[in-house]
Amino acid sequence: MDFVSVRAKVLSDSTGAVSEIPVLLTDGGPLQILVDYLLWRRHDRSLAWMRKVVHDVALLLKYMEVNAQHHCDPETLFNSFVQRLYSGTIGLDGIDPSGLYWRPFDHRVIGNVVTRITDFSCWAAERQGTTQVNPLTASSSYDEMVAVAASMARRDRAFLGHTWQKRSFSQTPSGRSTLPRRPPKVSVSDDAVAFPEKHFENLLFHGFRRRNGEGQPDLSKRLNLRDCLITLLMHGAGFRLSECFHLWIGDVQSHPLDPSTAHVRIHHPSLGDAPGDWLDERGNPIKCNRGAYLAGKHALKPRNEIMSKHYAGWKDPSLDGNYYMEAYWFQPELGRLFLHLWMLYLKELIALPRSHPYAFVVEQRDTAGDLYSIDNYKQAHARAVRRIGLVPSKSLGTSPHGHRHAYGRRLMRSGVAVQVKQKALHHKSVASQAIYTAPNATDVSNALTEATQNLNRLAADGNHVKPTFDFDKLLAHGFEDVDPDGLFSGPNPKLR
Repeated sequence: MDFVSVRAKVLSDSTGAVSEIPVLLTDGGPLQILVDYLLWRRHDRSLAWMRKVVHDVALLLKYMEVNAQHHCDPETLFNSFVQRLYSGTIGLDGIDPSGLYWRPFDHRVIGNVVTRITDFSCWAAERQGTTQVNPLTASSSYDEMVAVAASMARRDRAFLGHTWQKRSFSQTPSGRSTLPRRPPKVSVSDDAVAFPEKHFENLLFHGFRRRNGEGQPDLSKRLNLRDCLITLLMHGAGFRLSECFHLWIGDVQSHPLDPSTAHVRIHHPSLGDAPGDWLDERGNPIKCNRGAYLAGKHALKPRNEIMSKHYAGWKDPSLDGNYYMEAYWFQPELGRLFLHLWMLYLKELIALPRSHPYAFVVEQRDTAGDLYSIDNYKQAHARAVRRIGLVPSKSLGTSPHGHRHAYGRRLMRSGVAVQVKQKALHHKSVASQAIYTAPNATDVSNALTEATQNLNRLAADGNHVKPTFDFDKLLAHGFEDVDPDGLFSGPNPKLR
């Protein structure tokens, strides 16, 4: 049986409202139970989440198709499916009789796969009487202890956590039959995730240059202003890449306290306040949110609800006012630069046809004025990085997300309060900023070097006993197998 994910428009009632969701097609048509589940969660889940659910269910169906004869019940089959995600399906001889030929999946992905399929299975069991693939089961005393400890940790970190009811072992719910492995604790906080500050100016003014624009005195002719502005929003104000693509023309003004600096507010894709240029039959502005404005004036959906190349995600950040995020420029000169380039960009924008309120558009002749896509920007960013002699790579910090990390690292090194960092990065939890502001490998190394110097000073004053090692004696014997020629070790090493 073949499975393919397609984009579908679904009518679920007699209104004109259409839900656009991913659908899993089989030889027998759409997998209806999955369609019903996605429609049920349409209002509180993103399209990105729906795509992952469809992908996960397709994986399970492929595994079931070739392995159902080996398992007598869905619970055992699902457990085996999860084990194969960890181990892969290919034998040591390179052969996979099932034909799946799966390599081992990333353990971070598997936990999410188990959760999504479990939730779907529970929903289907409650409404259609199907058998759960991952039912609840009685927990061991050890599992109960871990669950209670985790509950206490969440309570201690939560706002008003002291009001929560304390849980005892008898109140601990049962666990799932199949659980993912507990992943190791990994610190993702090294220099590699942040765009290198020393190259940022070069990226902006030389990387994003236009074709044949080198040497042009006019910035509009020399630089791709649109890509410079998107990059400044991330590097100077800490926005995520997807958030930049929800910016509307009217969202940028001169700051009331400093007219030379840009006052930028990125509004919630659908709940944010709409402009006042949509008028009713009497000529009065229609007060509505952005979702209603896009539908009524432009026959569009917010970018986080469309299944096309123009999709832009929304990670539910902490909002500052009436469903918007304020840009907190750090350093302030980046906000002044943004406003200067923005004014030049508006002159370009006036000449382009547009049927939407979004700020960033395509400039090419046949599609001029269309929505600019995230993929197009990523390609432009990669070209700009190569143009200044760097390699575009997430692990090197030279991907677009590296700019937000650079913003967070600047905040960390500046020594501002934790609450300020949280506000600037628009995080709901203080813990969320750890990946952006934790000390990196270089910071730790420098701190330990400074600490060693402090210990040396204490030892010189007689306030600390410093261990001493005679490395000549340590290397004199015992390395005959490792260094038989005595090049580096032994009583008379030949190489020093």
